[in-house]
Amino acid sequence: VTWYGWETVNQEFAVKQSAFVWGNNENGELGINVAHDSHRSSPVQLLGNLWNVTKNRGDASNVPLQLKSDGTLWAWGSNSYGLLGQNQSTPTNYSSPVQIPGTNWALCSGSTSSAIATKTDGTLWTWGRNNYGTLGHNNTTQYSSPVQIPGTTWPTTKGSLICSSITAFAIKTDGTLWGWGRNGEYGQLGLNNKTDYSSPVQVGSETTWSQIDGAYNAVQAIKTDGTLWGWGYGSDGQLGLNQSGPSKNFSSPKQVGSDTTWAIVDCGYNGSTMATKTDGTLWGWGNNTYGELGFNTADIKSSSPTQIPGTTWSTDINKMSCGSHTSALIKTDGTLWVMGRNVRGELGQNNLTKYSSPVQIPGTWDGINGLAGWAYIGYKNS
Repeated sequence: VTWYGWETVNQEFAVKQSAFVWGNNENGELGINVAHDSHRSSPVQLLGNLWNVTKNRGDASNVPLQLKSDGTLWAWGSNSYGLLGQNQSTPTNYSSPVQIPGTNWALCSGSTSSAIATKTDGTLWTWGRNNYGTLGHNNTTQYSSPVQIPGTTWPTTKGSLICSSITAFAIKTDGTLWGWGRNGEYGQLGLNNKTDYSSPVQVGSETTWSQIDGAYNAVQAIKTDGTLWGWGYGSDGQLGLNQSGPSKNFSSPKQVGSDTTWAIVDCGYNGSTMATKTDGTLWGWGNNTYGELGFNTADIKSSSPTQIPGTTWSTDINKMSCGSHTSALIKTDGTLWVMGRNVRGELGQNNLTKYSSPVQIPGTWDGINGLAGWAYIGYKNS
């Protein structure tokens, strides 16, 4: 009865996180102040302990976009096309984190050439390359610092925002799905046509979209009823529709099977897809050139969901990430497991050995995020 005030705290931002990086470092994308092929095959701590678990959804990014608990946004690595948001006429690469202007950032996603982020006030911002109108500004102008897209109902919850090198998608707070950018090749915007759009266009009329992920030309999304949907490029079977080959592309959303228990989904840059169900089971489909689907074999593709052993895989969106021919996943006990290609030490095993079934990285982890295609960042509570 003697309390005289209070403050409501978002627990996600109240927890201090240490971040660890490993894998490719050709352009300084590990943020450890060195570059030029100084790769790391086991986890190395990133300076500071205020890093939030950031789901940098999208295709193989050359720029790690990372949030801090104070709402600031940071980036490092290649600055091609102004990806680091520093407003430089002559872009400079950075091998350690630099701050992107602004505060109160909520979500972010980077690709090989463009970036997208939202703030806690529901505003949406983009920057980088804009060849197909990927930045959503109704033009094809390149920007080296964040520029706002109209509206204040853009997402602030994880899993609702992605950016590839040619397309972008966002699920608004009302559950509607919007896409823009390149569409002329495979209909990857899901609009039932092959027209490019340089500003946001609604995908269908549904208001029940809850999560989306994609890489380059393929997209997967989950609705609030637990159903899974795919569209775009499907030649490697990455849409999970039990079809593959040159003609198996779809320009509008198609349901994957009849299950209603899908929890999270993540798309790899080279045509692999992984997802978990609410019962903790793990499923993979699509490209498997290096064993990235964890089937204990390589080269054998699957065009429909195939189960990987175990029932304790996490259903938290922060705990799954598919990279370039690799996958990384966290179980409910906090253990981190990786599989696939390992040419730059991206599996964190202190070697360059390829693994076609899950192998553990020591320790317990709170989140995982793919960086630059051949690198990862993992998070632990401080």
